[in-house]
Amino acid sequence: MRVAFVDLGRSSVEVREVEAQGPVSLGLKVHEEAESWRRDPLSPETPLVIGMGRFVGGRLIGVHRIVAVFRSPMTRGLHSSALGGAAYKMMGAGVDAYVITGKAPEPVVLLASQEGIKIEPVKLVYEYQGLRGVYAFTKYLYDSYRDFFQRNNARAVVVGPAAWRTYNGALASIDLTPKGELSKGAEDFAARGGPGTAAAQGHNLAALIAGGKARARYQAVADIHKIDEVAKVRLKKGYLESLQEKTIKYRFDPSLGTGGTFGVNYVHYRDLVPLFGYKSIYMDRDERVRHADAILRLFWKPFNELVFEKARSWYNCGEPCPVTCKKVWQGKKVDYEPFHAMGPFIGVYTFEDSVKLVDEVDAYGLDAIEMGHVTAWLFDAVEHGLLRPEEVGIGDAPVFDPYKFKPETDSKKNARLAGELLRAFVEGGGEAVEDVARLGIRKAARAFEAKYADRVAKAGVRFRDLAVFVAYGDEGYMTPNFYWAPGMVAPMYVQGKYWTNYNPTYMPPEEFAKTAYDRAVMESLVEDAGICRFHRGWAEPILGDLFKLTGIDMDRSLYKRFAEYSIKAGADPRPWESRRAMDVVSTMARELGAKDWKFDSDEAYMEWWRRYKEALDKLLGITVS
Repeated sequence: MRVAFVDLGRSSVEVREVEAQGPVSLGLKVHEEAESWRRDPLSPETPLVIGMGRFVGGRLIGVHRIVAVFRSPMTRGLHSSALGGAAYKMMGAGVDAYVITGKAPEPVVLLASQEGIKIEPVKLVYEYQGLRGVYAFTKYLYDSYRDFFQRNNARAVVVGPAAWRTYNGALASIDLTPKGELSKGAEDFAARGGPGTAAAQGHNLAALIAGGKARARYQAVADIHKIDEVAKVRLKKGYLESLQEKTIKYRFDPSLGTGGTFGVNYVHYRDLVPLFGYKSIYMDRDERVRHADAILRLFWKPFNELVFEKARSWYNCGEPCPVTCKKVWQGKKVDYEPFHAMGPFIGVYTFEDSVKLVDEVDAYGLDAIEMGHVTAWLFDAVEHGLLRPEEVGIGDAPVFDPYKFKPETDSKKNARLAGELLRAFVEGGGEAVEDVARLGIRKAARAFEAKYADRVAKAGVRFRDLAVFVAYGDEGYMTPNFYWAPGMVAPMYVQGKYWTNYNPTYMPPEEFAKTAYDRAVMESLVEDAGICRFHRGWAEPILGDLFKLTGIDMDRSLYKRFAEYSIKAGADPRPWESRRAMDVVSTMARELGAKDWKFDSDEAYMEWWRRYKEALDKLLGITVS
């Protein structure tokens, strides 16, 4: 890989060739050699790696993701986060990856092209021409560096206001049209784990803008005949035919009359989607169905009618991809995770209200999934009397009891309060919410339990038991994606992604660990290839053969190296601290009528956790003392 080593403290750049399979394996190598587990995640000497895979510029589709590898301020272990499409333009600079160390004395932008890499101070402009946050900053950068963008057909990756002020900042990339207008649907966020915070607070990096005329580095992946040969051996069909078949969910599934993650998940999972901060796991099926029906009517139907029955506003992420997975509702890209976070998960069932909240989250440059958990947790704390509305920056108490919830009216109230909470989280305005923005959920829960011990005693419930998270080491944590799935809270070394078995299923711990391990290994390799996971159906069976076309024997040990790093960093999985996280496992076992395990005591929960963890470590071939 052609790698630019950028020291922002010394304002120096060195470009050199490095042996690495892809951006994830490069990130592992850089962090291992730097022994970054010895440093704080936001230390200037803790590297941030931003790169792309080996298959860019050829005839493969869905391979132009930008991947960030960093020590997470949330988990305190090594994390990987990706966004779609940006490498299609950024590869033109002829640089495969950027390794950022050091901290600039003021916010800077990196300008990368075939002419070289420049480091320049930049003004943080988050309100511009009627735009806000990352959208405003992207447009401001285009106008400030118009000649660079146009000459190099460049694209930017930026951070928003949240990256400078909270632990939960994302990296954002919004593609631009040739005239410099924001491109519909071609926006994406590498958000889980706080890579934007690592860039901003660790290095004073505000943006990376890259482009040029360089193209495929490996001619074999530019030869459609060679790709077809590989596909026909493994998939028994040609490459493009296999791609079309395996991506139908994300394009349009005629059997469901919808498509994309948002369109499909609500009709596929129906009453199994988690609601009200996972409170729905305790509800009987009839009550869950009542809520699912309201969600389909108020939340899913307005989207589906416009996007699939009328406008057919489908787009891609910025690379020429026939899947057109970006479903756009009146200019806003709609995916399941962010809309569920700012929708049913926080008690907002009215679609148009959720659109406004997602737009606010995106503009701030926040991780929407984490903000869904933060909002639901704080709403629930107010519901239980553990916190007062003004302490979380809101003017009234939300309606957060699903049995009392009236979808049409209470959704609007909760949406209004969620907007107030978001603004307080980033800009300040409520002692408790400011503590959460600084500490994260796990540490804040502990602090609140000590500070408000009298309220905890009166309510009969701890702060931590209202949140769902996986604990890492003494301080780290990660909240799960929105699936009622034991694998989402199981003791995996990397969580908050799909590096686990995320199906609504239940198995004995050893069997479950094996299925989650197999998934984690493949997901890490797909990410290392820079391939969109929506393309995993056709990519995974031929991934080793594709790597061979570039002269690489695929290294399958990436997930093991993440685990080894976590252990050295003291950020390995720890037993559950949250009752609700534990119950994600037991309630799914109950839902499926599983009889091989009785979760009738804390010891039973811990036994399942311990046996799962021991089975995973055995599969990894590692020993944890």
